[in-house]
Amino acid sequence: MRFSVFSHSFGYLAHAAGVTLALSLAGIALGFVIGMAVCVARLSGKPWPERLGAAYVSVFRGVPLLVLLLFIYYFLATVGLDVPALVAAIGGLSLSSGAYQAEILRGALNAVPRGQGEAAVALGYGAVDRWRRILLPQAVRISVPPLINEFILLIKASSLVSVVGIAELTRVSMNIASMTYRPLEAYLAGGFFYLVINLTLAGLGSLAERRLARGA
Repeated sequence: MRFSVFSHSFGYLAHAAGVTLALSLAGIALGFVIGMAVCVARLSGKPWPERLGAAYVSVFRGVPLLVLLLFIYYFLATVGLDVPALVAAIGGLSLSSGAYQAEILRGALNAVPRGQGEAAVALGYGAVDRWRRILLPQAVRISVPPLINEFILLIKASSLVSVVGIAELTRVSMNIASMTYRPLEAYLAGGFFYLVINLTLAGLGSLAERRLARGA
């Protein structure tokens, strides 16, 4: 094993790790917005929003992320929509993650005792205040662990955006392996960066969970 490969490629891999983290942050943030909207639709009590929300979850949890990325980047170009690689990557990650986050949030909201919402209505809270002050804070507290887990899974899944030409961590590791003819060292170095990112996120998630528990 040549440790010189690690030292020479460290800067490239560190930059690629930053790209991976930025893509994943954008995907998880936009996915949260999508997931919240889908969650509200599924819990609205109205047939059409519920059906549309359920259809969204079924489609985007059922279609592999790789297929979704290829569809956005290549198929849309055939119908005149030239989607940049960065937009395709973030869009694919967001749409896929949004379906999973919708179910996480729906489960968290269902875990909030029904009496909380009924008590808010009895006290004269409007629908917006009931969600903002009573339901969502409790649901977010419940959903922190699975949301952190989804973020970690999304970071690992972001390796698939290399198929649309994004120079993220996996793609750069592949390039280093092809240039140095040392695939073991290149992929070990890439895996090390993934490990550091995910262990850091897991630690931050545990810290946030403890603080939220104390706040409760």
